[in-house]
Formats: sequence, C-alpha cells, structure tokens
Amino acid sequence: MTERLVPGELAPAFSLPNADGGTTSLTDFAGKNVIVFFYPAAMTPGCTKQACDFRDSLASLQAAGYEVVGISPDPVAKLEKFVARDALSYPLLSDADHAVALSYAAWGEKKNYGKTYEGLIRSTIVIDEAGSVKLAQYNVRATGHVAKLRRDLKLDAA
Repeated sequence: MTERLVPGELAPAFSLPNADGGTTSLTDFAGKNVIVFFYPAAMTPGCTKQACDFRDSLASLQAAGYEVVGISPDPVAKLEKFVARDALSYPLLSDADHAVALSYAAWGEKKNYGKTYEGLIRSTIVIDEAGSVKLAQYNVRATGHVAKLRRDLKLDAA
C-alpha cells in the first residue's frame, strides 16, 4: 500500500472516465480547490448517503471555493445509473483498476467480520489551487462526513 498522503505534498495526477462518457483529470481543476472522495461502491446504502450528502452540500461548498469529485472502482455504466437515480451533480469517476486509489493510499487492506481483504478505503483528499494536498482523511464514515469535513476546513455550516 502506498504511504498515506500528507498536507503539503503534490497530489498524484489522474485522468479517469466519468459518468458522462468523457474523461475528467485533476488538471481540469487547476487553480481551484477540489475535494476528491473515494467510496467503495455506487448505489450501496452508505455510499448513497455520502454521495447525496455531497450533492446536497455542493452549492455551499462551491460558494466556499471547492469543487467535488467522487471516485470508485465501479464501471462507468453503474456510475451513469447512480448519477441518474440520485441526481448527482458533480463528476463521478471510474477507477476500475484502482490505480488512482492506490496512488492516493485509498486502496489497501481492510477487515470486515474477521476477514482481511484488499479493497477501497473510504477516504477524502482536499487539494488546493496549486495541486497540493490540503487535507487527507482516511477511513472516514459515510454518515456525517461532509459536516465533519466542513468543520475541518473551517467553513460555515451548510
């Protein structure tokens, strides 16, 4: 597993297929703050809660100068359904080979019900206008995470 990212280091570059049929790259957000959140699986209860929380907070996050991008190992077709079903209004990206998750230390060993396996670690990385890591949070909770993130970024309540 890659070392966890720390504030001040350059965020790893990425370019991934998105749910709109195009490609989204980190360079698309040059000069902007961007919140990149990694979630395990589209349309599952926890991931839906988290994705909808970001959707519902998007206007206030954008007003505070932050864009939002979600990344999961799901195929593009599943992301398209997720966007349509839940009216998600920010880019969802497919990291099918989990190379980007690995580079962000969001892929690694997990434990569930006594079993150890490799999988996506629910993580949020905030990248500043210069492309450096501003905040790196790993093993975050799906419920209440956006509110905690807002507090950690010292943003007004939504």
